[in-house]
Amino acid sequence: MNTEAAPNSPSPSSRPRNAFARKVAAGGAAILAVALLAGAYAAHADGRWVSTEDAYVEGNVVQVTPQVGGVVTAIRADNTDRVEPGAVLIELNGVDAQLALDAARANLARSVRQVRGQFAMAGQDGATVALRKVDLARAEEDVARRSALARIGAIPGEELVHAQQAVRTARAALAVASEQLKRNHALIDGTTVESHPDVQAAAVQLRNASGALARTKVVAPVGGVVTRRGVQVGQRVAAGAPLMSVVPLDQLWVTANLKESQLRNVRIGQPVRLTTDLYGDGVVYHGRVLGQDAGTGSAFSLLPAQNATGNWIKVVQRVPVRIALDPAEVAAQPLQLGLSMRVEVDTETRDGKRLVAAQGQPQVYTTAVYADELAQADAQVRAIIDANR
Repeated sequence: MNTEAAPNSPSPSSRPRNAFARKVAAGGAAILAVALLAGAYAAHADGRWVSTEDAYVEGNVVQVTPQVGGVVTAIRADNTDRVEPGAVLIELNGVDAQLALDAARANLARSVRQVRGQFAMAGQDGATVALRKVDLARAEEDVARRSALARIGAIPGEELVHAQQAVRTARAALAVASEQLKRNHALIDGTTVESHPDVQAAAVQLRNASGALARTKVVAPVGGVVTRRGVQVGQRVAAGAPLMSVVPLDQLWVTANLKESQLRNVRIGQPVRLTTDLYGDGVVYHGRVLGQDAGTGSAFSLLPAQNATGNWIKVVQRVPVRIALDPAEVAAQPLQLGLSMRVEVDTETRDGKRLVAAQGQPQVYTTAVYADELAQADAQVRAIIDANR
């Protein structure tokens, strides 16, 4: 019985050719993979790329501390809350501060009125001096007239003596009035009511009292996320005691601990690629080298190594390298303190400096939440002075 082969079945002669083609394709793919790996290895081997997984996200941990002591009456923010700069975080009992402010207001008003009285008294004393001068001139004219009459015997000598005594009395009264005028002018010369030392001292007292009351509200010096709250309502806290912390997540950097053998070609300004397990290899951050620390990690440890005694074993040291992150990338894919990072530094460009040169640096971190602390106090001072002029 004859059987016919299926029309689509491969002939025995074509099967070896297909198997050979598959082997060739697999071999080519393997060769390509090996070539890519070899190229990658060569790129790293020639020192262009320096990588490490001993790298972590770091940032500023801003402690929130009160400027004055007191009893906590309210807590306005808790851990994980995001706050803006100047937001009230904690309130302290402000009764004593309010009473001190009220007393300072009354003292300033009293000082303004007293100084205003000194100016008025100086004006009155000036008028008194002018009057005493008129009295003296009149008495001297009277003596001159009576002296002429006494020489011709028109009046008794006793009357001339009385006139001369009146001159001496008027002269003494003028001297007293002049001294009183000088004394009062010494208190106000070169000043106004507002610039008088007594008013200025009272104004400073009011500003201090107003500032003390304002400081019973503890504000966030920077914007960020609240963490490490350790204060409770009703707790008495001292000035400077740490109450909580605020972490500004827009002020982050990465510290990569590179081996000393990897630092030969690392320069400031070199580009860096970074990834983290939080987002996986699909999210790549781009940064740049900011600088290297002044020493290895072990040099600044609590108990530095002592190699002068005993057996010595060489241990490869690591130096912290600070890496800046792209703020836009961090805003799009937020990071947190302590996250581990994989760092790859491209050292192809090596014309930068290895260490930062000494130069005048501007303030890196600042806060403006206390800039207008006295604005409200100054407004109160102005209002009280104007009301009591």
